[in-house]
Amino acid sequence: PTVILLDLRMPHMDGFETLVHLQREWPEVAVIILTTFDEDALLARAMRAGVRGYLVKDTDRETLLAAIRVAARGEMLLQPAQLARLMLRHDPATPTADLTPREIEVLACVAHGERNKEIARSLGISERSVKAHLESIFLKLQVDSRAAAVAFATQQGWI
Repeated sequence: PTVILLDLRMPHMDGFETLVHLQREWPEVAVIILTTFDEDALLARAMRAGVRGYLVKDTDRETLLAAIRVAARGEMLLQPAQLARLMLRHDPATPTADLTPREIEVLACVAHGERNKEIARSLGISERSVKAHLESIFLKLQVDSRAAAVAFATQQGWI
């Protein structure tokens, strides 16, 4: 297979144990976690284990298909809210503590390559609000562009 959808809770062997076996036997196969457990600790553990996506079972069909396509290309797909939660978990002493949860979501969308219009649509806010959040992010991180903000977040290990 090119892509495997894997649940975390299964009888006889949990998803993480299965993931280890899959990666040992077929390291080229992309794995997407598809589970009912939308927990930050499980999400972080799955990302550290090298999965290409983490989706909850009530994910809509379009998102599931997009995740499969992205994983098949060898890329990773995380929802902006998931990326934001991972960034917040990293270290409360880092400057992310100065960013609001919405600013972190916007930064996660920027890191995902979304344009202002796409960010506005995915977060349910106006493009004007996206621009305001970006200005605030730039000011707080002391950067002057989207690329610099993403680079800074990457250097800090947030993404």
